[in-house]
Amino acid sequence: MANHKSSIKRIRQTEKRRAVNRANGSRMRTEIKRLRSALALGDVAAARELLPAVMSVIDKSIQKGVVHRNAAARYKSRLTARVNTAKPSAR
Repeated sequence: MANHKSSIKRIRQTEKRRAVNRANGSRMRTEIKRLRSALALGDVAAARELLPAVMSVIDKSIQKGVVHRNAAARYKSRLTARVNTAKPSAR
């Protein structure tokens, strides 16, 4: 356990930052899952509609330091490629 005032404060700050980072990372992963599930169901129209929102969330995650910009670029590239090549399912 921390003994100094400064280290006790640092622990409080770290816990708050961790909560914020986890929330932002979770939000990004949730949006990516929504897009991937739309693609898996063959709902190309919904996937095309979700894509700009997902890109925005990924960009915000870069700004907040949740994900590295190269990793984010990889996510964006792969998701865009999947949406562009997706074909509607014959239901």
